[in-house]
Amino acid sequence: MPTLDWIGKRAVINHHRDVPYRLIHCDKSKSAGDPDAGNLLVQGDNLEALKALLPYYAGKVKCIYIDPPYNTGNEGWIYNDNVNSPEIRAWLGKVVGKEAEDLSRHDKWLCMMYPRLRLLKEFLSDDGSLWVSIDDNEVFSLKTICDEIFGRRNFKTTFIWKKVDSPNDNKVPITPDHEFILCYEKEKGEADFSQHDAESILDGYTNRDEDGRLYRDRLLKKNGKNSLRTDRQSMFFPLSAPDGSTVYPVHDDGREACWALGEKGVRGAEKKGLLIWKQRTKGDQLVWVPYTREFAPDTPKRPHFTILSDVKTSRQAKAHQTELLPTVQPFDTVKPEELLQRILSIATSPGDIVMDSFAGSGTTGAVAHKMGRTHISVEMGEHAVTHCVPRLKQVIDGEQGGVSESVVWEGGGGFRYCTLGEPLFDAYGNVSPSVTYPDLAAHVFFCETGSPIPRRADGSTPLIGTFQGRAIYLLHAADSVGVPNAAAGNVLTAAVLETLPLPEEGFTGARIVYAEGCSLPDDRLNALGVTFKQVPYQIEGL
Repeated sequence: MPTLDWIGKRAVINHHRDVPYRLIHCDKSKSAGDPDAGNLLVQGDNLEALKALLPYYAGKVKCIYIDPPYNTGNEGWIYNDNVNSPEIRAWLGKVVGKEAEDLSRHDKWLCMMYPRLRLLKEFLSDDGSLWVSIDDNEVFSLKTICDEIFGRRNFKTTFIWKKVDSPNDNKVPITPDHEFILCYEKEKGEADFSQHDAESILDGYTNRDEDGRLYRDRLLKKNGKNSLRTDRQSMFFPLSAPDGSTVYPVHDDGREACWALGEKGVRGAEKKGLLIWKQRTKGDQLVWVPYTREFAPDTPKRPHFTILSDVKTSRQAKAHQTELLPTVQPFDTVKPEELLQRILSIATSPGDIVMDSFAGSGTTGAVAHKMGRTHISVEMGEHAVTHCVPRLKQVIDGEQGGVSESVVWEGGGGFRYCTLGEPLFDAYGNVSPSVTYPDLAAHVFFCETGSPIPRRADGSTPLIGTFQGRAIYLLHAADSVGVPNAAAGNVLTAAVLETLPLPEEGFTGARIVYAEGCSLPDDRLNALGVTFKQVPYQIEGL
């Protein structure tokens, strides 16, 4: 498969692994509503925030939507990833300029996007999907690196959003009035995308049977394109009419036609009572004509089209944001809530987790909240406080505008506002003294299993969870970090081994014990199916 190369690629291709795991601190003063609703707004660099969230949400997110910088040269974004590369270090802290001013702007953009996309992939569930807004500046570079990261076979389609609803008056010969949204599945064919409701389909069903069911009768003879016998020889065969006569598919001009169903399909319809014969006048005689009866669907739906010209535009979205937040500077590139509503209606169901790591003004979180989805938003700048917090608070209070009438929202729920703290481990790999038992337990379980911890471990038991027949334990004492201390309880001793709780009675699976030290010989541990892993050195992924 073709790949894309650029300055700094070799330095960032695995940079997501070098990003430290950080603590996440919640701020009650900026949170709102029910703190246990499961919704998060995280302020901080999205690369570090994603790494901090990974132990809790890996493989759980149904839909990720991001609206990254388009790299137009007018956005003022700064490349600040701490990558150990001379050419990349020269970019740090400098605003990415326009095409003629900054010859490395596309390299910088790719270096910024690549590790973030690598981490985002880890969050998706097997039936999840990624949606990325972009314009002409980087759409082809984005498609190429997404093919590399997510797999070309998992590319679903490109949506085109018509973002302009008023004519451009700047007299240029061509003005782009659209943006793209690339859509990828985590696993091809697993995303279970939904069609949209289409009540108008019922207009085609004008009859009712004795049970009151709507139906229509469709001519069994095929008309139009590919309707001749020469097109489908297997669809040309005789049928027996109610009077015993033989009927073949023939067009009015005498050409041999074909049936719309094969012999097996016709027999099946006949067996179900759905093959209907009607007498029709042809010339001066009555002839028997076969129809198939189709009943109206209980929930009529149609496929979604990829040209999105029926949702609101940038101008309308900006006006809505100004109405919501009249005292702050509106985003120039804000997306309309209807656009996010369309995406979430295709890709998610109520209760699913939605993530946006370029939250901007908080549109994704606001729409997900109104639609009954759990949402996780990450925003680096002060917009998290000036835009996202007040916007989400209004949603909790019942703000309805922006989405279509199909979403009925009366308020409720809540979110936690969080910031990033210090890394879990210092520069020497030791556990930070400020790390709590639940933080370390979540990280240990994730590194051991690759899955989020099933429930919060509060330290009341050393058993932090089970996974695929393995029981995982953590012996940790906050006052003895880095020092094995049997008295403090962070050493696997014979007495501790005897008291390790089993996940269930009769459990015979492997037991993995993380601790600062161990006083038992390997042969005894092996005989009991116990594996000792020393904290912090044997925590995978450290």
